[in-house]
Amino acid sequence: MSKSAVSASPAHTNGSALTPAAAKAAVHDLLDKFNYKPQPEGQKLINELVNDFLKHNPSAAILSRRMKSETGTRFADWIDHIQVGSSASIKKRLTECGFTLHPQPMADECYIHEGAMFPSVVLVSGKAVRIGVKVESVMDFLVAHNINEGDIHGEPGGQFRMATAFKGADGFDMFIVERHGYRGFAAPRFDAAKAARAAWHGEVLKRRRREFDNDAEGFRETTRLVDAAIADLGADWTCDLFFAAERCYWMRRNRAGQVQFARQQKLGLGWANHDHHTYRSSREHFTRLVALWEKLGFTCRERFYAGHEAQWGAQVMEQAATGITTFNDVDMSPEELLGDFSHEGFAQSRDRLGTVGLWCGLHGEAVLQAGMHHLEAQFDWQALVEQLEQNAHIRTMAPFTTFKYLRQAFTEGETWQVSEKRLQKLVAARLISTEQASMFRQEGALGSHLENLERNDGFKGFNQEGVSDIIARTDPRKHAKMHAVGA
Repeated sequence: MSKSAVSASPAHTNGSALTPAAAKAAVHDLLDKFNYKPQPEGQKLINELVNDFLKHNPSAAILSRRMKSETGTRFADWIDHIQVGSSASIKKRLTECGFTLHPQPMADECYIHEGAMFPSVVLVSGKAVRIGVKVESVMDFLVAHNINEGDIHGEPGGQFRMATAFKGADGFDMFIVERHGYRGFAAPRFDAAKAARAAWHGEVLKRRRREFDNDAEGFRETTRLVDAAIADLGADWTCDLFFAAERCYWMRRNRAGQVQFARQQKLGLGWANHDHHTYRSSREHFTRLVALWEKLGFTCRERFYAGHEAQWGAQVMEQAATGITTFNDVDMSPEELLGDFSHEGFAQSRDRLGTVGLWCGLHGEAVLQAGMHHLEAQFDWQALVEQLEQNAHIRTMAPFTTFKYLRQAFTEGETWQVSEKRLQKLVAARLISTEQASMFRQEGALGSHLENLERNDGFKGFNQEGVSDIIARTDPRKHAKMHAVGA
């Protein structure tokens, strides 16, 4: 990890600001907490279990091939958990690979790797390997594959559903797993009234108002809706509903997302392969965005600074119960990275917009009017690039990360029309020139992307230097200039 990526701990102790030297020392002391590294031994173990399973379950093997050829995804990236026979040897190997014991309902011997993106491993009786594949909807998967036999564990509208999809030889069965802010392996007691409230809150969040004359009012209204849902459902279930609504809103404005969702939904998978949701925020409202996420159960992970040219930083946040990660971008200076900007905000005003601030000025706050800047999901990187271009004429930008353990690229951005009101406001504040306003008025400005990501060896982190590159390349001022010169 770059030294410009720091942990979430504030540069304060007992309410007193540290000296600059002490703050820098504290940052360096905390770097290791989120210094995610590839875990090849853990990957080797997971691969062995998955390969053994696919040899014994021909239907799952066919699904694996269809995932790659029809959706550009990999079977392993859809795995929710692996069940394997309990033994002293497997416990030893899991522990040596970095897994630790985290008991869950109906899974006393559940092992999780907190420093990597691996599925949970649940130890059970017997010798067969069983795999649970994560889907957004159990029913959608069963219908897509014409599976009309067998019971579904968990009620419709509940937090957890699981069903056997494909039976294999000697008990090597494949399950499908649907979760809504719940990590156990047995459905909690069903409450019909609570399920009805969840459906209602889900609809409210999907149709919530996003356009306000004052963005602070928009945050207050969004927070009010979230508070009401949490009071009925708790933070974890509300979080799941909130981001399902966010993906729907983003897809309405992103063709690549629409196309890829349809490809995945043909197999009944939905967006269960999401990796992280990226939001752009103005400096003025960044603390409000972080506070909203914390209400939904997120905690701060690493921070990033994208470099002098981009003048952009980010706070990564994670919600453990839902498996949702947010990447939250904001204009900032390197000095501001040392303070607790996620909670204290930014004391100094700026007379120039960076890439993120300009995007918000043109389109609005990502959590309000604009919607997400991009959804990043896990794919077979090369397969997705080829399939989107061949089947839907959707091109992918040059990759900004090409590590063995991490590959990343955006689809070419959606161009959005910019409102005259926003252009006039930016010109009046001297944040863009009249010439730039004219180009945005005629050409529009880059809006959103789908991000193609491939992770290997369980790598959980991000590419600091690559993020700086892509942010600089997606600055709408450069995009407009290219159009102006006929590029």
